[in-house]
Amino acid sequence: MTAETLNFPVPNVLGSLENYIQAVNRFPMLTAEQEHELAVRFRDEEDLEAARQLILSHLRLVVAIARGYLGYGLPHADLIQEGNIGLMKAVKRYDPDRGVRLVSFAVHWIKAEIHEFVLKNWRLVKVATTKAQRKLFFNLRSMKSSSSTLSPGEVEAMAKSLNVQKSDVREMETRMYGQDMALDASTDDDDDAFAPIAYLVAPNAEPTQHIEIAEREKLASEGLGNALSSLDDRSRHIIEARWLNEENPATLHDLAAIYSISAERVRQIEAKALQKLKAKLAA
Repeated sequence: MTAETLNFPVPNVLGSLENYIQAVNRFPMLTAEQEHELAVRFRDEEDLEAARQLILSHLRLVVAIARGYLGYGLPHADLIQEGNIGLMKAVKRYDPDRGVRLVSFAVHWIKAEIHEFVLKNWRLVKVATTKAQRKLFFNLRSMKSSSSTLSPGEVEAMAKSLNVQKSDVREMETRMYGQDMALDASTDDDDDAFAPIAYLVAPNAEPTQHIEIAEREKLASEGLGNALSSLDDRSRHIIEARWLNEENPATLHDLAAIYSISAERVRQIEAKALQKLKAKLAA
């Protein structure tokens, strides 16, 4: 049977994942000659029907690979869908003249897409970001025999087997098996129950408070300094001693004694200086 006569009937309605798996398992497998013919047609002539037949004939491979990742708690259908994307990428990049069957070439691309999907969705916070961490993540997951914490001997054996540091194994185990915690409070009526949002929030976290604080700091550092420079020396000293000395503010009588004037006169100078400062700050 040549590639031209292959029949890949696709049901209009699959209905369920089980029906999909049964359907793809009925698609005919390609011989090496048929596969090569289809791959050449797609590469040289951009024949989309040839690419379609290559993809459909390998969908069962995606199902088999995706089944190996069910232990991560993600839907089988989603894993298959991501694997199918990897298969399509493999078909697009496949070179039939290299002497390698598509099945061998596609495994890498299928697993790469599924790995990316698992890492993005297994936890809200990514557990592996670098290439080395991703390799350790999947190897550690497959090598652990139970959900219990690794013993020092097991950590050492895995580190030696994977050629990584023992600290890397311990860190990845913590990332993998640490439980996610909801940031918001629960919806039940338990008064004793609270979530991290209750104690992680800063006391001045409301946006308008941040703006007010920033404005006050700006006035204190720039605006107030410029306003004070517009006062005469005596007025500036009175304001600084009365209002800017938080540890030991001066009284009217203290300043009256310094300048040999009455306390009432100090008060008048202070009031006039404050009025001038307000006008400068408002400008």
